[in-house]
Amino acid sequence: MKRLACLLMFAAALAGCSVLPESRGGSARQDLRRSTSTFASGPEARQCLAELGRTNANFTPVPDRYLGDGCSTLNSVTLSALRSDDAQLSLSNLGPVACPLANDFAAWARFGVDRAARQILGSPVVRIETMGSYACRNVAGTGRRSAHATANAIDVSAFVLADGRRISVIRDWTDGSEAERSFLRIVHASACKRFGTVLGPEYNAAHRDHLHVEAGAGNFCR
Repeated sequence: MKRLACLLMFAAALAGCSVLPESRGGSARQDLRRSTSTFASGPEARQCLAELGRTNANFTPVPDRYLGDGCSTLNSVTLSALRSDDAQLSLSNLGPVACPLANDFAAWARFGVDRAARQILGSPVVRIETMGSYACRNVAGTGRRSAHATANAIDVSAFVLADGRRISVIRDWTDGSEAERSFLRIVHASACKRFGTVLGPEYNAAHRDHLHVEAGAGNFCR
């Protein structure tokens, strides 16, 4: 809690600061939207950080940034590790993650992933491998911005167990052992209970190698 208090004080102290570059010929409003860099300081943002702190996750708040063209990282954090019932879960390849998504991901990792691994595979999870979070891009084949463009989605590719096994979506969804296939489907199903959108290998070929978990209202699970 002491660490969390320091983070919140740090965020509050910087909440009014911004760094604006010299104009490059665009309007002042465009420069502001593309470069404002402050820490989220509203009550919802502070509450979200406090909730994430209570999960014992290792994280650092990220300055709010408007990156133009519908892309931004607002009320976001960098996650370096999560917590299971009795150990630390490391993470790979994650960029900024919106705080509400980070909270959902922390709960899913502990209750939906690690506990399933212990029960079905007989070993706890020590690392969750991802293909990233923030990316300023559209949904494939459309002109609509992806949830990745606002750091509201994470693509999960594999789970590494304490006994050294690596359970990957691309290999083990169809070709893994019965237990490995069962594990992946159970973590997919548990994700559908926590996230607004979950897409896996059975959705389309673009998701054959990962589970896409996305924050938000709704219940789209494929």
